[in-house]
Amino acid sequence: MNEISRRDEVSLSGAALRGAPWKAAAVGGGVVAAASYGMGVILPGTADLVWALGLGISLFALIAAIGAVSKPNEGDRVTRQARLWALRHPWKFALLPAGIAAVLDYPVQLVLDGEGVIGSAFHSVWHGALVYLIAGILTVTMKGRARS
Repeated sequence: MNEISRRDEVSLSGAALRGAPWKAAAVGGGVVAAASYGMGVILPGTADLVWALGLGISLFALIAAIGAVSKPNEGDRVTRQARLWALRHPWKFALLPAGIAAVLDYPVQLVLDGEGVIGSAFHSVWHGALVYLIAGILTVTMKGRARS
């Protein structure tokens, strides 16, 4: 059994994400964030910019992750092999999109929410954990696409 290091796993996840639909992910996350904030402005209650941005960032990471593995036979040889690895190891692959979501969410939480360093880190890790769970589950459902 060939064991690979954590560093190699992150490299494989990054290679799988190389061909992710980044524009679609950015547009999707931005539209959902704007709609969420807009609904807060229009409907009774308070509009929560931090919640809207966190939702948009999470959706951005999810669209990128699922878009990357949805077509495992496209791209160059390295990207195809990395995507097949991601489909065979969905929970290891989901760590990178979750990390991306947490890292992008942390400054939003820190600057706009005003909960301090620890509170912002907690919220960011929580959002990353949700992205990890959803990306892992969705990648598991796509596991049948991994043909050698």
